[in-house]
Amino acid sequence: MLNALLPSGVAVSELFTDPLHIDLHPQEAAVVARAVDKRRREFAAVRLCARTALRQIGVPPGPILPGPKGAPQWPDGVIGSMTHCDGYRAAAVARRETIASIGIDAEPHAALPDGVEKLTALPEERMALTRLAVTHPRIHWDRLLFCAKESVYKAWFPLTGRWLDFMECIITPDPERHTFTADLTVPGPVVAGDRISRFTGRWHAGGDTRHVVTAVTVPWPARRPRADAFSARKMS
Repeated sequence: MLNALLPSGVAVSELFTDPLHIDLHPQEAAVVARAVDKRRREFAAVRLCARTALRQIGVPPGPILPGPKGAPQWPDGVIGSMTHCDGYRAAAVARRETIASIGIDAEPHAALPDGVEKLTALPEERMALTRLAVTHPRIHWDRLLFCAKESVYKAWFPLTGRWLDFMECIITPDPERHTFTADLTVPGPVVAGDRISRFTGRWHAGGDTRHVVTAVTVPWPARRPRADAFSARKMS
């Protein structure tokens, strides 16, 4: 599902069922040593996806540990994102010289639990969801909006190191093009000298899948040389 949502240069790996056994690096195994079985399985499976994707861009697989705020710590020169929900695990990675940041998210294609929409959608977004539910009733738009905000956050965090609240971006889905925009209501990240106030993404939902999937990529500003765009410096 994800390959169609991401540009060339981004490697993707997906799983719809978990292998019976997945080897973890000792450091990774220590992270989930006391976790329940479901958490251990999703942690291991999404890292299998990540290592598979890393091989596609020629990066040797190694441990992928969560950082202080939970975001995965990628190898030097790599950016990426991971997601997991029931029946789906995925990772997307790229060389940092190619793309500034990536965010992906997947959710069950079903209505949000009662009360969640009010906590995650702005009034203008909720009005738009009501209209979309009438014109395109086969899509659970509340879940798609939630999923889009998650992918925006995963692309935002590596560029800022800061939390982004659900109410700090406005998602506008395009039901015909299967795209969305995310307009930030707080100062956006500075990428190669340019401040970013809008993220763009793509989505897939419905059809023969039980999931809604969203993806955001933040490109380097076209007017700046890519080699000069990056200085040193990630979400399960």
